[in-house]
Amino acid sequence: MAEVRTTPVTRVSAGWMTLLALAQMGVIMAMTVGNQILLPSHVARIDPAHKEASLAAVFAVGAVCTIIANPLFGAMSDRTRSRFGRRRPWIVGGALACAASLTFLAWQESLAGLVAGWAVAQLAFTAALAAAIATVPDQVPIGQRGRVSALAGVGQLTGPLLGGVVATVLLTGAKAGFLAMAALILLLILPFGLFTREPAEPPDAAAEPAAGTATPLGARAFLRGLWVSPRRHPDFAWAWTSRLLITLTLAMAIGYLQYYLRDAVHYERLFPGSAVEQGVVVLVAVFTLSSVMPTLLAGWLSDRHGSRRPAVFAGGLTMAASGLVLTFLTSWTAAVAASVLLGAGYGMFAAVDQAMVTQLLPADADRAKDLGIVSLSNSASNTLGPVIAAPLVTSAGGYPLMYGVAAGFATLGACLIWRIRGVR
Repeated sequence: MAEVRTTPVTRVSAGWMTLLALAQMGVIMAMTVGNQILLPSHVARIDPAHKEASLAAVFAVGAVCTIIANPLFGAMSDRTRSRFGRRRPWIVGGALACAASLTFLAWQESLAGLVAGWAVAQLAFTAALAAAIATVPDQVPIGQRGRVSALAGVGQLTGPLLGGVVATVLLTGAKAGFLAMAALILLLILPFGLFTREPAEPPDAAAEPAAGTATPLGARAFLRGLWVSPRRHPDFAWAWTSRLLITLTLAMAIGYLQYYLRDAVHYERLFPGSAVEQGVVVLVAVFTLSSVMPTLLAGWLSDRHGSRRPAVFAGGLTMAASGLVLTFLTSWTAAVAASVLLGAGYGMFAAVDQAMVTQLLPADADRAKDLGIVSLSNSASNTLGPVIAAPLVTSAGGYPLMYGVAAGFATLGACLIWRIRGVR
């Protein structure tokens, strides 16, 4: 029996969209500040002679945890039946676990402690974010998804700026930074999990699974569910691959940003009395401010014209241009210009790609799991980014070679968008 596809028709309110944006803002804020500021600083203090390799190890273990957690927590969310709904228990539980793991990290003084703490944090981040993202195809009509994704994208883009200011300007030290992120996680995520409602489950939701309902989750069924046939769902496969390449560019661009400013730009020599972490925050601010208008405009236009692919394509090419700037120029001015292009490009991409993907999911019954599979592309890029970047940075080509390779990935990812046929 063929699955009966269901699409929400009741528009969500501005308040609902705002709370979703704040929840995603909280998760991305803590993840990004940890990746860009807190962990690099802490690793450089613990192991200054091998900071690049040690940081790559921390990132890689955390990313592997995320790779496992994305589809697993998504599938568990799809099958959750409770008086609080399918998604809200995971959003609230993930927020609480996030705060606990960040608090644990605040007191770590060894590389092993950082690896373990960040791995748990990534699991918690993933649980909360996977469930929150799944509420979009659950509750948002297709004609509203561009705006919802754009507003959520603004939250994701402004979160790192807020967190960066808190961690480097208002506070000093890794301990205070981790504790502040833990508090902000609770403040930003819990309201969406506690004060929104989910659509009522059909009366037979807990009965024997029928066509279009999620099947029981076992190890074998879960592993089978991780494979989405590219032959049966080619659009889903092209969207996944395109996102992998474009987000790989972002991972490479920001993963070693602090070290780029310290070792290539010599930021602290250019600006005596300033710490390199402050330079990172400046670039994050430039990135964020450059992204807001392109994000909102791309989301609005994609809803208005019902067309998703052009914005994603333009965003990927703009991100490629950012990498090319740093391929040929190594200076503070070039870093600022690249941040403007990276912010504008990623804003356009983030605003529309998520909305596009929600229209390409293989099955309604497995929305969160399939979105988790899509998110594996982000996790894979976070894993592969340091692995690819580290040998490029330490080779004769150095940072220019690394950013040139990153630009190539973005260009290829943008071009693959045109292979998708299921959306305009």
